[in-house]
Amino acid sequence: IELKADKEFVMEAVKQHGHALQYACEDLQADREIVMEAVKQNGFALEYASIELKADKEFVMEAVKEHGFALKYACEDLQADREIVMEAVKQNGFALEYASIELKADKEVVMEAVKQD
Repeated sequence: IELKADKEFVMEAVKQHGHALQYACEDLQADREIVMEAVKQNGFALEYASIELKADKEFVMEAVKEHGFALKYACEDLQADREIVMEAVKQNGFALEYASIELKADKEVVMEAVKQD
């Protein structure tokens, strides 16, 4: 087995460094367990997750809790999700940059963002 397709190996790698997800095979980049571990360790690992998981609220929420800028890699619908965006700007106010136009104009969201930075 190639290491990038070995689930146990990739799981151990992403537990140490979430970004290791970028080297995993496509199937493992779509594996719920692997990706959840990766984004909990490093929210930016969401960049390497499958399109389906970038559109999954549970995964995006974990990613933005770890690092607000992970909002950049969420699907457009979730960049317009108030709950996700609030969590992202609570973690890092500059994440507002990746929110939908509507939420960038939302007073409560903006207030939360400026409170952080």
